[in-house]
Amino acid sequence: MKTISVQFFENNSALVVPYLSQQFTEALKERIRNQSRLSIVRADGDANFEGRISDYTIRPVAIQGNDRAGLNRVTVTVNVKYTNSLNPELNFEQSFQAFQEFSLNQGPIQTQEQKLLTLINRQLTEDIFNKAFANW
Repeated sequence: MKTISVQFFENNSALVVPYLSQQFTEALKERIRNQSRLSIVRADGDANFEGRISDYTIRPVAIQGNDRAGLNRVTVTVNVKYTNSLNPELNFEQSFQAFQEFSLNQGPIQTQEQKLLTLINRQLTEDIFNKAFANW
């Protein structure tokens, strides 16, 4: 395998973060660049990643005595379809999910969101990369 294409991962979740699609797609490309010798092409690569961000949620995970969330969890779910034209046995279609927890004591979600999503994208892209290329 010499080339791979990564399609844009559209955000179809009910709660939309405007930059999440671009950030995730670029994080996946960066993971491939840094951990493989594959060339990324726009289309018709030896393998292809495509999919969508299907869910983005913020939920309390630890309630304090005053019915306020002491700890919250941001979760991102991505549906991925991987197609390997050289070895179709390696194809898969699967959901991947990652989360990070945060406290409102550290500031509102808006001030923490970029850092949290960077960490979540790092975990998601690692899981996706390993699923696609672990048997190299």
